[in-house]
Amino acid sequence: MPALHLDGLARRYGEHEALDGVSLTLEEGRSLVVFGANGAGKSTLLRVLATLLRPTRGSVRVLGRSLPGEAWAVRGRVGLLAHEPLLYRDLSARENLRFHARLHGVAQPRVEQLLELLGLSRRCGEPLRTLSRGMVQRVAVARAVLHEPELLLLDEPRANLDPAASELVDPLIGAASGRTRVLTSHDPERGLAEADVVLGLRAGRPALLAAASEVAASDIVELYR
Repeated sequence: MPALHLDGLARRYGEHEALDGVSLTLEEGRSLVVFGANGAGKSTLLRVLATLLRPTRGSVRVLGRSLPGEAWAVRGRVGLLAHEPLLYRDLSARENLRFHARLHGVAQPRVEQLLELLGLSRRCGEPLRTLSRGMVQRVAVARAVLHEPELLLLDEPRANLDPAASELVDPLIGAASGRTRVLTSHDPERGLAEADVVLGLRAGRPALLAAASEVAASDIVELYR
């Protein structure tokens, strides 16, 4: 059973068609990397897959469930890392993760494990608003993987991360995690290296859909022209 199956997906905001005619299938354990300029529809696609937005038209199946009708059966199986960290800035890293652990029925030792793995233990008791953007991004990664999701939805996952921090998050959200992943990227070379399948969006419409082995960095660059 495919992890994702989209057939003619469209999403409209008022008169604006943010997505139009997106069709693809992604098998379990594979990575789809989505490229496109700002406003091309990348984040909207992730939000539909995360059940945060309803499709306007088309068929969407995530982990074998139809959206939006079976969204309740999908939410606990998906991990979302969005542009906004989806964290409480007045709470500490540990408090944020403990709160989300309770929501998902996750045992508390998992929180301490992630804090240690991501190099956050020393400052995990401080309010998030006092931490650097890179540290907040690491907490957001921990929140996204806390409940061991089957599908990761990652919007520019390495934003604000230096090379050392990127190495820390790679085992959790990189290809080595073994999870099915949908990532957005503006970096042709890095994105292609992460991808099994490439989707290029231009003004909400698919302009490129191919196996990563069939795509060159120059093909990605064309999406931004």
